[in-house]
Amino acid sequence: MAFEIDPAADALWESVSTLQTAKGIEEKYPKTDEEWLVQHGHAITLMEAGNLLLIEGRRVAREGHTLEDIGTPGNLTAEESEKAIAADRATFVGFARALHDVGYQMLKAIENKDPPALMDAGAALDEVCEGCHLKFWYPGQVVPRFPDQAPEVDAPVSAKQ
Repeated sequence: MAFEIDPAADALWESVSTLQTAKGIEEKYPKTDEEWLVQHGHAITLMEAGNLLLIEGRRVAREGHTLEDIGTPGNLTAEESEKAIAADRATFVGFARALHDVGYQMLKAIENKDPPALMDAGAALDEVCEGCHLKFWYPGQVVPRFPDQAPEVDAPVSAKQ
């Protein structure tokens, strides 16, 4: 995740945007063939990472290493995450395949040099990532309330899988 999926996903998400400023609307997207080619590589990385996640026996973290944000309320340890994956391998496989498929969706948008399609695929990628994380990384995540909300709004976010 930290060395393949996160960097590729972040680069793809950050490659397209629409921003309203005092000067008007600013569109950001790859413009040159070289810029599109860089994003092409990120999409391929996501697709292949989805394939790698399908390999039986893969560890969530190397022995002696911890997951990012260890100790955050609601987050699982690497060992707990591995147990959750083993207990519901079919759902994990579904998320891995969905990661591959959304990577392919992004690849097609990139090949067509279609920024709106790349943005749409980016939204789908966010759903895939967040769904998997809610199930296998931070299933007990507590979303802090906004200052103007009543205290009873603090509640764990549960995965809908």
